[in-house]
Amino acid sequence: MRLAIDAMGGDNAPGEIVRGALAARGALPEEEFLLVGDREILEAELHAAHVSRDRITIIHASERVTMAEPPVEAVRKKPDSSMRRAVELMAKGDADAVVSAGNTGAFVAAAHMVAKRLPGIRRPGISVVFPTFHGPVVIIDVGANVDSRPIHLLQYGVMASVYAREVFDIAQPRVGILSIGEESDKGNELAREARDLMERSRLRFCGNAEGRDVFNGRFDVIVCDGFVGNIVLKCVEALAESVLQTIIQQVGTLDADVEAALMPVMSDIQRRHDAEEYGGAPLLGVDGVVIICHGNAKARGIANALRVAATYARQQVNRIIVQEVAQAGGDNG
Repeated sequence: MRLAIDAMGGDNAPGEIVRGALAARGALPEEEFLLVGDREILEAELHAAHVSRDRITIIHASERVTMAEPPVEAVRKKPDSSMRRAVELMAKGDADAVVSAGNTGAFVAAAHMVAKRLPGIRRPGISVVFPTFHGPVVIIDVGANVDSRPIHLLQYGVMASVYAREVFDIAQPRVGILSIGEESDKGNELAREARDLMERSRLRFCGNAEGRDVFNGRFDVIVCDGFVGNIVLKCVEALAESVLQTIIQQVGTLDADVEAALMPVMSDIQRRHDAEEYGGAPLLGVDGVVIICHGNAKARGIANALRVAATYARQQVNRIIVQEVAQAGGDNG
């Protein structure tokens, strides 16, 4: 299996991206890694790492998409960008998946323009995993589409359920739709109409999910439109960072022996609740495996994103998505 990596995309590119690929190579002994970007720069990074080049190939791309560029314009005006070239490798069948920590809007645009959609899919959605004490919770959509219709939310639920089942081994994912109350008549028109569709589908639909349900273990998959989902994502990220820093700061004021005893516990909590542990966010619904990493992803996050990409491709998640969307009636209306 060949995994293409936009080696020039992200706040920490290319160093952390290359190190992430090298770390993933150790965990994925059968995969090949295609580093897409400026050959001279990437050669220098590999040389500095003092490792073998086994299963590592550089694909030269003379341009890079920056984080601040307008997404569609960047994809169109930079045909030789590392991001676009990486997506093209997947679209042409020269790679089985593509991973990038670069400009998210541009990456989504490139996937739409180059890879197209899966049969029957109305709109792809970005799915993220929130780590909780009850296990992973899959949220979709977190920003691919800010305006959605009920049929889109139904398809999001189907796609995210397949992803949760095939990648995270959740046998029968419990699906909810994010709303302002658990009662069936709560929510806006979009939420109510989408709920009606989900109740009639084959999903294991468990009703409305309130904001507090994201972390209490009631649901495995939570569906919303991209406008709401992106706000939830950014709020959760900021809150988690704030709480963690506050705890670390308070631990630092304790007796040295107490601090020493608590630090391993804090490190374990941080690791278990670090989103990078679950890899990147897949753009579900495109014809290919497209994994979006956080812009500030480090090597560990890149390595885990590549692991998720390999699992996604190996499990043939897209084939199952097409089948189950058709069964749900999501390709009509």
